[in-house]
Amino acid sequence: MAINHRSKEIVVMTKDALAEVPPAAPDHEAAVRARYTNAARAAEPALCCPTRYDERLLAAIPAEVLERDYGCGDPTRHVRPGEVVLDLGSGAGKACFLAAQVVGPAGRVIGVDMNDGMLAVARRHAPTVAERLGYANVEFRKGRIQDLNTDLEWLDAHLALHPVSNLDDLRGLEWMREQHAAAEPLVASASVDVVVSNCVLNLVRPQDKAALFAEVFRVLRRGGRAVISDIVSDEEVPARLQRDPDLWSGCISGALHQERFLEALEEAGFYGISILERQAQPWRTVEGIEFRSLTVAAWKGKQGPCLEGNQAVIYRGPFRMVEDDDGHRLRRGVPVAVCAKTFALYQGEPYRAHFDPVPPLTPVELAAASPFACARGMRVRDPRETKGAGYDQTTDAAACGGGEGGEEGGCC
Repeated sequence: MAINHRSKEIVVMTKDALAEVPPAAPDHEAAVRARYTNAARAAEPALCCPTRYDERLLAAIPAEVLERDYGCGDPTRHVRPGEVVLDLGSGAGKACFLAAQVVGPAGRVIGVDMNDGMLAVARRHAPTVAERLGYANVEFRKGRIQDLNTDLEWLDAHLALHPVSNLDDLRGLEWMREQHAAAEPLVASASVDVVVSNCVLNLVRPQDKAALFAEVFRVLRRGGRAVISDIVSDEEVPARLQRDPDLWSGCISGALHQERFLEALEEAGFYGISILERQAQPWRTVEGIEFRSLTVAAWKGKQGPCLEGNQAVIYRGPFRMVEDDDGHRLRRGVPVAVCAKTFALYQGEPYRAHFDPVPPLTPVELAAASPFACARGMRVRDPRETKGAGYDQTTDAAACGGGEGGEEGGCC
């Protein structure tokens, strides 16, 4: 039986009709919050995926933090001295305290988590870690990783003073939240060198995952990168498993298919997406679906105009031909024409080991450069475009080695 609240009419529904009513959407966030609140109080081994860490760095971290580490990889091994690092879903703070030692006193680490219990553990031990290191470069902020604009501690304080009891209150709250987020975002745009995350993205609701990847992109500086360790599946996870709160909060049924995970980074605007580590054996298998840890790196910075600089790049191999994220096809040993932006990208990570740059003999001032027809496919750069049509220099054999002919290091 069901009641139509608009007409007060009592409607009798058959068993078959009831079977057609879709089940209520699971409250993924509530399940995650409850499980990780309990995991902040007592260690839960079922949430851990075996990972090896640098023992020298672990020595500075208190035991309570280590016992409440629920990760599946170590993205912090890919950060560098002096960088600003953002850890999404920082939990008890282990990854933040690891990164703090790598970036050193010239760097900074920001942890974001929505769980009060985990934040309490991390903040309680931050002074101890700082004392052991000799410097303090870590802070923890309360927020949802799919919305890095909203400061949840500000929101908690605002709600305590202005509780919501009707629709007008709700509208006013949303307006105030938007104003505060615009003026004082939890994490500002283009303010971070590296975003790391360890087994957290799979906990975000399906409808929020696109916003999550967009937020990672937003907060990174141009040239910055995301290094993410997460659980992925080798098959699509069926809806009935996604509705299981234990499987979801246990980092299982919210996992993206491996290919979809990489596609989501592409769609957010990243380039140079690389698999750094892939767990050979699955961490868990559920109904024949394998779930394993994957660590990927993705870079920000390919956006912008394409300008003609008379430049080319030569792909070294080992494959006969490859295609980049913008559809440029590059054949081994062939000088392929690229725009000035792509030419610069290929001289940085993660490309530089695979390409030789071919700059023009006479540099082109980009302020006066013409647009580059950056079409998909491959255009071979004629050598005369880089050397100049009138180039006719004749030279002697270039000096090589370090000694005279016949001596060690010589050419002949």
